[in-house]
Amino acid sequence: MKKNKLISIVAPTFNEEANIFAFYERTTSVMEKLIYEWELIFIDNASTDATVPLIKKIIENDRRVRLIVNSRNFGHIRSPVHGLLQAGGDACILIASDLQDPPELIENLVKAWEDGYKTILAVKPRSQENFFMNKIRKTYYAVINSLSEAPLISNATGFGLYDRDVLSILKKIDDPYPYFRGLICEIGLKVKTVEFVQPKRAFGVTKNNFFTLYDIGMLGLVKQSRLPLRILTIVGFFLSAISFFSAAYYFSQKLFNWDSFSLGLAPAVIGLFFFTGVQLLCLGLLGEYVGAILMSTRKLPLVVESERINFE
Repeated sequence: MKKNKLISIVAPTFNEEANIFAFYERTTSVMEKLIYEWELIFIDNASTDATVPLIKKIIENDRRVRLIVNSRNFGHIRSPVHGLLQAGGDACILIASDLQDPPELIENLVKAWEDGYKTILAVKPRSQENFFMNKIRKTYYAVINSLSEAPLISNATGFGLYDRDVLSILKKIDDPYPYFRGLICEIGLKVKTVEFVQPKRAFGVTKNNFFTLYDIGMLGLVKQSRLPLRILTIVGFFLSAISFFSAAYYFSQKLFNWDSFSLGLAPAVIGLFFFTGVQLLCLGLLGEYVGAILMSTRKLPLVVESERINFE
């Protein structure tokens, strides 16, 4: 029965020429131990190095490998989800091609799937990345989990195994800019976690920078919780009350002590800068929500493909 089941492995790539062959060999070594049919789908985000030619060389010798090349770089949020939705397996494994998601962990994911779990997430409570970034990530996960309307899985990156039933649900969700980790938890099916220690990147350069990390961070916030909007409303009422009573106090003091009471410059300057800062912060957060709404209403595709190889 197992031989009739297909496991799809989806590996997003972008300028990973230094890791492609090692990733392929390690992944193949693991899958050969399992009694399943399998396919390996690379989805490339318009790499500018030799990543695509190297994958094409692999395909020449192994017809289980497939390739999707995007027409441009659609980012690290949309491209992996599109790859998942192209998979035809009974289960699909999403894994980074930079080898920071160890392919050897696939065996553990499949074992949990065989035990009946439909969603198995690999989580990294510890990482060999630099201490500062590790602390920032942990703080972010703690904040987003406390705000989210659906319980989230801490330290999950998307690396994991998803049953065909889960993918069928995801295909019905029309979201051109999805927060994938949140969507998995929103579905509500029981999630099994498998822990691993994330290794340092051995080859190549990380594609994450301040802007990509900010993007995923704010996306998680605005997609998973309306609490910040409600906090803004409460803060707005509170500050309005303070402003009203402050104005009433100064007006009454000036009215009853016209000659001796001076309004002064300090309260005006402090109030101006304080309330201006609060307003700008609120407008920025509102802008994130408006941006998320804009992306949803435009109904753009997740990605546009320029080429696909070895798909029937």
